[in-house]
Amino acid sequence: MGVCKLNKQEMRKTAINKLKNIPTMERRQIEQRLQRHLTDSVAWQSADSVGITVSKGFEWDTNPIIETAWQEGKSVCVPKCFPDERKLNFFILNTYDQLETVFHGLLEPKPTETEEVSKKDIDLLIVPGLVFDKHGYRIGFGGGYYDRFLVDFPNRKLSLAASFQVVERLPSDSYDIPVDTLITE
Repeated sequence: MGVCKLNKQEMRKTAINKLKNIPTMERRQIEQRLQRHLTDSVAWQSADSVGITVSKGFEWDTNPIIETAWQEGKSVCVPKCFPDERKLNFFILNTYDQLETVFHGLLEPKPTETEEVSKKDIDLLIVPGLVFDKHGYRIGFGGGYYDRFLVDFPNRKLSLAASFQVVERLPSDSYDIPVDTLITE
């Protein structure tokens, strides 16, 4: 894609379109490579706890990553959005039964059935996004939840992206916080 001249809104729309239109076989191959590169990484191997979203729709499938974390004895922490405060809190997920469907069809932890975890206790945070640049900046889904969460997040953060989601440089604002590592297929 090179240096971007599109605004964030247009880039978001283009990325969603591309993600929605990846042929199934190609999608599976990309997801398998992303997952393998992630689980082979030092960041993954050294983490006892992993923060990750429960994917839906056109997003890269995170279920195999969650299941691998469980198999390896890692603590899996998933986010819950609090729209009134526009913030994220993470909760320890031990089983998919602890999830509920909330606004926009998101799967989130049931706070009554899960334990909230402090951000300092998440060793590795897998940050979702639609478009990334080579410096770790990202364009997310537009709610700003992760931007706010990352402000004082003290540990390792990475993102998973297909190479078509990576551009040379994105427009960034003062409040944008880059991820430490970008893993591609």
